[in-house]
Amino acid sequence: MLELKLNKADFQRELGLVQTVIEKRHTIPILSHILIESTESGIVLCGTDLDVSLRTECPAEVLQEGSLTVQARKLFEIVRNLPEAEIHLKGEENHRVSLECERSRFKIAGLSRENFPEIPLFRGARLAIPSDVFKTAIERTIFATTQEESRYALSGVQMEVFDDGRLRLVATDGHRLTFIETKIELPEGFEGMKVLIPKKALAECARLISESDESVELDTDENHIYFRVGHRQLVSRLLAGQFPNYEMVLPKDNHRIVQLSSEAFAAALRRVSLVSDDRSHAVRLIVSPGRIELSCQRADEDEEAREDVLASYEGEEFEIGFNSQYLLDYFAVAPSGDARLEFKDSQGPALIRPEQDDYDYRYVVMPMRI
Repeated sequence: MLELKLNKADFQRELGLVQTVIEKRHTIPILSHILIESTESGIVLCGTDLDVSLRTECPAEVLQEGSLTVQARKLFEIVRNLPEAEIHLKGEENHRVSLECERSRFKIAGLSRENFPEIPLFRGARLAIPSDVFKTAIERTIFATTQEESRYALSGVQMEVFDDGRLRLVATDGHRLTFIETKIELPEGFEGMKVLIPKKALAECARLISESDESVELDTDENHIYFRVGHRQLVSRLLAGQFPNYEMVLPKDNHRIVQLSSEAFAAALRRVSLVSDDRSHAVRLIVSPGRIELSCQRADEDEEAREDVLASYEGEEFEIGFNSQYLLDYFAVAPSGDARLEFKDSQGPALIRPEQDDYDYRYVVMPMRI
């Protein structure tokens, strides 16, 4: 049976990453557990929800080889609250696990290793993406995925890698669309990639990137995408379904151009939206030469808020309404500096992009009637 000694900080760090993959409530008991197996250099920790799986390594002194499973969140909370000292972990009869650290001693229930699902292994990298580039691309797109389970194809981010080196991520929930593109170096003979990645998988990948400066290595097969960041491997099922033809949605003739400070506009929007309707989050924009007036109101409470923001605009005055949260979502991830807002009229979609950026980043948001 597995028996080992390991550093508390190392163990807590890797447990913290793996336990986020595991669903809080599961009808299959083994899926609430983490698998710990011995290796030549320490241990491997694995967690899965059957769609997304994470495998990571942790240095340890292995006293006896073997494997065990234990409830992930319970183990993480125990380890997190232990003193900064060496941990002694040991498998016992009936799948029980004993854990000792200084004067603390625990006996924890486990399950049979045979019940734990097999996790596909990373075979080799088709390409590598700089970690800062991929993290930025994820952060600027993932928020626009849908929360509606019935719209399966919109619950992930479409990633495309073209043979000329363009990396593109696109997400939409039907009300707004976010698009980001940049250039990366590709291995010789690379023929392109087009995959629809679940939101959860990209969120976990961004978490791994935050813990490492190493490039993100990728591979795919017919049903899975594989990420490797240092000694950590993430595997996810790909989403099936038809992603929308997003190029038809990107506005091409929005001739009313407004330039303004991203920080000033976002700050004003946050203030006036404090009295917006709880369901619609509606904000009205009155765009006139030199300024934009933002206003929100709650008819049921007889409340309203207005604020002017300086802007560079020289056309005719017009007004348009939006979900204020959709606008705030963009400004939360957009780079600092000036933003460019492009409108056609009061009914057509608006296009927002940074005035200066290292990426081709575009955000399309549909207006709403107010």
